[in-house]
Amino acid sequence: MGELLLRHYGLTGTVRVLSSEVECTAEVALWNGDRLILKTSAQPEGRDSFRFQVAALAGLEGTCGFAVPHIVRTGSGTLMFEEEDVCGYLQTRLSGVPLHQANATPDVLYRVGQALGRLNLALEPLTLPAVHRPVLWHVGCWPRLMELEKHLPTGAVADSVRLSMSNYVELIEPQLREIGWQVTHNDPSPFNTLLTDNGVAFIDFGDGCWGPRIQDLAIAASHMVTDPSLALGGAENLIAGYASVLPLSALEANLLVGLIKARQSALILINYWRAGLFPAEAAYIKKNVARAERGLSILSALDVGEAEMLCVARCLSPRGGPPSV
Repeated sequence: MGELLLRHYGLTGTVRVLSSEVECTAEVALWNGDRLILKTSAQPEGRDSFRFQVAALAGLEGTCGFAVPHIVRTGSGTLMFEEEDVCGYLQTRLSGVPLHQANATPDVLYRVGQALGRLNLALEPLTLPAVHRPVLWHVGCWPRLMELEKHLPTGAVADSVRLSMSNYVELIEPQLREIGWQVTHNDPSPFNTLLTDNGVAFIDFGDGCWGPRIQDLAIAASHMVTDPSLALGGAENLIAGYASVLPLSALEANLLVGLIKARQSALILINYWRAGLFPAEAAYIKKNVARAERGLSILSALDVGEAEMLCVARCLSPRGGPPSV
């Protein structure tokens, strides 16, 4: 990787490979103290993924209300380099505290929701390459995910996954065509959300694609369901922040809880399956599974109809700040 760094960017430094599932991600420490992130891939599908990622980051340059990494152009001025057997790109490394390590107070989650709303607004007008490439995490794949059910341990979690995915297929998916679609980040998890000195930042656009706009909200909120004593387990603070920037339609509000549960179920199914395929990376792959299992158990305790709608309505009530509880 050091040779690629020198050949395409004229830079030298110490390269340290980081944990990742598909692409190779490395931290680069330059001799002047600057730190960058170098991503490379030798897989054919990596080219389309990287073309999307660099175009998204370039398209977000100069936006306000949130931060993202900046692309470092190659020596020839391109966003990424492409050789016969490998491709890649270089970006700045953002300094901050990952949300999963932070004290996620109601105010913090409200501000994260606001930043996510601003990110969606900034992504909406972008026309990007490879936006329709196959992405495992795309909502269009979810109806087939129950084929992975055999990888789940038996018990209450498997039962909740089965019920939530059935609800998604029968009730949620048929209505998704009626709501707004656009370019989405598609994985604003607590590992990809940073609290920095310059506000909330989002990293890792590798799963980004064309999807329902509220998909990003559902994904981010799905990780924040942690307290069964709160209306949506604590996710209402993030949802309210998002809605203060990008109000939800009545249909989006009605679909949100079901979409959150389906996303939690998809995460559980996919990561149990992938952990079996790549046992050496199982700990990294399953880093969000316990959170998803707990969140799904909390939401599954709600009545399917009126209670969920009342919870969402509470989250979206007009407020000047985080919802009180």
